[in-house]
Amino acid sequence: MTETFLRSRKIQMLLVAAGTAVAGEFKINPFDGDIFRIALGSSAFLLFLLLLRDLPCLKTGVLTGIVVLLFRVGLDVFWPNHEPLFLSFCNHISAAVYYIVFGAALKFVRRLDHVHPLLLGGAAACVDFISNEAELLTRMLVLGTSSFHLNEWTYLSLIAILRTYFTTGIYSSVAIYRMRAVQAEQQRRVDQMLNFGSGLYGEVFYLRKSVDTVERLTAGSYELYRDLKSSGKTGYSRRLLDITQQIHEVKKDSQRILAGLLKLSELDAAEADMPLSQMANFSLKSNREYAEMLGKEIAFEQMVTVNYRTACYIPLLALLNNLVANAVEAIPHTGTVGLRIYEVKGMTRFVVQDDGRGLDEADREIVFEPGFTTKLDEGGTAATGIGLSHVRDIVNSFGGRIEVKSPFTGTGTVFEVSIPTISIQRGDGD
Repeated sequence: MTETFLRSRKIQMLLVAAGTAVAGEFKINPFDGDIFRIALGSSAFLLFLLLLRDLPCLKTGVLTGIVVLLFRVGLDVFWPNHEPLFLSFCNHISAAVYYIVFGAALKFVRRLDHVHPLLLGGAAACVDFISNEAELLTRMLVLGTSSFHLNEWTYLSLIAILRTYFTTGIYSSVAIYRMRAVQAEQQRRVDQMLNFGSGLYGEVFYLRKSVDTVERLTAGSYELYRDLKSSGKTGYSRRLLDITQQIHEVKKDSQRILAGLLKLSELDAAEADMPLSQMANFSLKSNREYAEMLGKEIAFEQMVTVNYRTACYIPLLALLNNLVANAVEAIPHTGTVGLRIYEVKGMTRFVVQDDGRGLDEADREIVFEPGFTTKLDEGGTAATGIGLSHVRDIVNSFGGRIEVKSPFTGTGTVFEVSIPTISIQRGDGD
């Protein structure tokens, strides 16, 4: 409710007016007497209108002028000098004119906030100077004061330039901070989508395999039903037919789910692409956060000597994430994980190496079998062990191969994936 209240345009205009009035009391008087004030009010007003682009400049200027006038008159009348109301009004009416003219002129300058800060500062300085002229003219008409001498005009112009460039500098800093915050949020969402896409690819990959398996199972079950029926075993054939029909329903449901997931992930479109170096950066960044979550101190090393773009980045990310996460999990507490991507004789190689526990000779023969794992949770329960099986299937889908090397137990593990470059490189080359 408070946020909605503050977003109200009228409330924002009132806050700008009040903030400008208060800031205007922090001032210096460059000339003798109190003929003209050089205060922070104009700087605050300029900054407010540059930041709050939805506010109408002229209306905000009018409201600010009125509030500044009432604020200063109130201070004069009630505290501390108790000046006469009319005299105070005459002394400060020029300030109201200043902000009205400033708001009217700034309406055109605010359109230039996308140009170079130096040009924006120069335009704002012109607005400040014009507003000061209007204030001086009002003072001449109301109080009968004389205009400044040439040296005083020069000093006034210098103050306007310094004040507006200081303000536009602050505005530019705020704008850069906002832009970086937006870019960081966009990057965070891209990372989330990439994580989602690579994870979803794995689920779709296995669901597609399951659908194919169920289809073969349905066909085989129906053939067995026909054999039983032809041999006169009616009771068994009838029961088997019921089972076959149920399997068929499971197959149709799975196909519907698969179609929805394929549409969601847009795996068949593959219109986007990503360079290999960006894939490597993303994989190591994600697994660095994974290592921190596990409470492990792991140094990540990277070497990418080939950097063509690929439209197959989702399955390749799923492959790399599985291998790098497997390396992180293999390290007990502290260690190093390295990722190398290079090309040899038309084959792109992805090598993930860790200095963790390593693998026994016997385990290397079955490491890619579904269900194999060497990892136990705190309760002694084994992990599912489908990650490396998943990696092998992805590599096979590209016509590649994967090898695991662990020279000696306890000295780490190296997974080396070789994929034909032609099967993953985008057609337009590097």
